[in-house]
Amino acid sequence: MEAWNDAIFLTLNAPEHPSHAVVLLAIAIAQGAIFLVPVLLAALWLWGHRESRTGLLLAFVGAELALGVNQVAARLWYHPRPFAVPIGHSLIQHVADSSFPSDHMTFLVAVGLGLLAWTHERWAGILVLLLAVPMAWSRLYLGIHFPFDMLGAVPVAGAGLLIVMPFRASVEKTIVPRLAEPLYRRVFAVPIERGWVRP
Repeated sequence: MEAWNDAIFLTLNAPEHPSHAVVLLAIAIAQGAIFLVPVLLAALWLWGHRESRTGLLLAFVGAELALGVNQVAARLWYHPRPFAVPIGHSLIQHVADSSFPSDHMTFLVAVGLGLLAWTHERWAGILVLLLAVPMAWSRLYLGIHFPFDMLGAVPVAGAGLLIVMPFRASVEKTIVPRLAEPLYRRVFAVPIERGWVRP
């Protein structure tokens, strides 16, 4: 398994003299892609289907729980990052914590699957899952993750969503209508009144 992990990593990792443009692209994706997801979730809340708001909350909370599972996994089993082995080329600085599983991949996959499962905006779930592909490449290219770190994030993301599933009815009937939406309407009273966002 580790031999395959290393072999695939070395295939996708940056060469000794990488293109400056490709490096800049990889850094932009590796560090910026994750921030597009909260923006997307906020946009879906403001302008998407009101019936999707339960799914938006569940997808986000499920992703956060999956990240919590990652923290537990990292403490139970430490797997060094490529530059700590060392193997390949590392092009950006990163703390030498456990590489497995990837937090970025876990978050993107959990949100993507949650949007697919629980909202009307399934296109958004597909978009997030597609975004996970170049994000995974970029972090391998830059030398801060192994391929199995990305693969291992998928079941962890699924586990986070499974944890929140039993609470779907409570979120739909209580948390969204009695807490989340009243708070939203209070904070966004003016934009809602002017028709800029959905009530």
